[in-house]
Amino acid sequence: MELKVNNSPFTQEQTELLNRLLPTLTEGQRMWLGGYLAAFASVQQGTAGSGGVTASQETPAAAHVTREVTVLYGSQTGNSSNLAKKTAGRLEQQGFQVSVSSMAEFKPNALKKVEQLLIIVSTHGEGEPPDNAIAFYEFLHGKRAPQLAGMRYSVLALGDTSYEYFCQTGKDLDKRLEELGAVRLTPRVDCDVDFADPASAWIDSVAAALLGSSSAASSAAAVPGTAVGLSAAEEPEFSRSNPFSAEVLENLNLNGRGSEKETRHLELSLEGSGLRYEPGDSLGIYPENHPRLVSELIETMGWNGGEAVTVGKNGEKRTLEEALLRHYEITVLTKPVVEQLAKLSGNARLSGLLEQGREEELRGYLSGRDLLDLVQDYELKGLPASEFVPLLRKIPPRLYSIASSPSAYPDEVHLTVRTVRYEHCGRDRYGVCSVQLAERAEPGAKLPVFVQHNPSFKLPENPDTPIIMIGPGTGAAPFRAFLGEREEQGANGQTWLFFGDQRFSTDFLYQTDWQRWLKDGVLTRMDVAFSRDTDKKVYVQHRMLERSKELYEWLQAGAAVYVCGDEKHMAHDVHVALATILEQEGGMSPEQSAEYLLSLQQQKRYQRDVY
Repeated sequence: MELKVNNSPFTQEQTELLNRLLPTLTEGQRMWLGGYLAAFASVQQGTAGSGGVTASQETPAAAHVTREVTVLYGSQTGNSSNLAKKTAGRLEQQGFQVSVSSMAEFKPNALKKVEQLLIIVSTHGEGEPPDNAIAFYEFLHGKRAPQLAGMRYSVLALGDTSYEYFCQTGKDLDKRLEELGAVRLTPRVDCDVDFADPASAWIDSVAAALLGSSSAASSAAAVPGTAVGLSAAEEPEFSRSNPFSAEVLENLNLNGRGSEKETRHLELSLEGSGLRYEPGDSLGIYPENHPRLVSELIETMGWNGGEAVTVGKNGEKRTLEEALLRHYEITVLTKPVVEQLAKLSGNARLSGLLEQGREEELRGYLSGRDLLDLVQDYELKGLPASEFVPLLRKIPPRLYSIASSPSAYPDEVHLTVRTVRYEHCGRDRYGVCSVQLAERAEPGAKLPVFVQHNPSFKLPENPDTPIIMIGPGTGAAPFRAFLGEREEQGANGQTWLFFGDQRFSTDFLYQTDWQRWLKDGVLTRMDVAFSRDTDKKVYVQHRMLERSKELYEWLQAGAAVYVCGDEKHMAHDVHVALATILEQEGGMSPEQSAEYLLSLQQQKRYQRDVY
């Protein structure tokens, strides 16, 4: 839509400038500009005339606008938590009094006292809230939720467009707050895995909107665009947006000969990076696509791998081969990418797949297929690379639970990675990062990495607190870090590990570590479940039920429970086993056991690192 001079207040020159600018703006930039104009108008109004606006001239609404802001976050991996801190830092720089809290620690009954609320929340699994947001989410959707007519709010939702219920938790909370009478401060922003830019735009728009409606908007600090987050002195040199090039020191296969699995133990050097981590944190790696898949895609499309294409927001030039290898995601199909390629190609069959009523068919097609499948199945050969490639999603980092104690291994970080290879639709498929680490990360190679802090998965502050750790397969990784840290601390708290995998002889990951810690008393007891060693498959949840009496006694003695691994199956089954133990040993009803587990989560005595 273009502005017309004859029906707008702008001059011909202004109209031409606006018509050139507006079509180029992203959604985030449009939001920021709207907030900026609101703040600018308020500042101008506050300084108009010889003496500005006096207190008696303020409108009743402006006279009582608070400078207090509450920021609540729901986070599974730490992204929402980090963004909440950055948001608070930005607003505090501009004179606001900001309270930051996880949803688990916030008392929901206090909501009715909050006038300005910012929600930053991720979506976990199939549209579910992250663990530390469950109680808040359920309260808000329950009968006890208060009317919130005096509240203004905004929601930043984090998600992944490769999942069907993209940003669902943020969408639900946004809708529910509106139903309860709250008024949006700025529109909700839904972020894909590459969330840095839209999140920064949301913070800018929120800051501008708050300043625009604040009675103190004429403050000199009321200029949008201030750097978001920590000061330059506090900001680490290496981060998600500026990864450190870490050298591979060791790369071993933990599985024995004859195993059906390949699990790599990697040791990376962080020397000189300034990066710091704690047990429970994760390491992010920016991976490379498999060279074979890149070559097949270029050949199928009839492209020239040496052709220069634009990469990233700064307009950097790279060869097409390098762009597809290191910068763009080509192994996962998302609906937005398919929509854009359908529009670019004008392909009627592909457009038909996106029609209303064919959602189930689209969902089935997207599952397990990649970009090469799409261009072959819908004959997209001939589309120019210069127009095709910019439509792709930036390749997201892969997060791996850290398997080392920083106290035991200073300037190093260890990872435990299961290699993913499988056949689908007549083609071999590769786990992007896991196969790179298995095949193309020899000692001496460099990997771009950053530390992902996870405040929702941490050892108890009191080292004497007993802990129960449940982690089959690679889920044992953070517990190797936990035990290594407790050994360095000289902690006295009892420790109990449940570990499982397929076979004792080939799949007992870190067996010598566990045995040494058992001998030295760092690990108090250990129960194992090897599912393929007996006729009847036995998993960690079965071992838990067999030890139900002792487990209940540990819980009653104040033990904290940690679960790491597959969410959909293992973590769900472990949760059910815990509820069963509470009902059997504690005489609880199903409702009481559910409340008990929720209480443990709120006390940080039941923490999960699941994926």
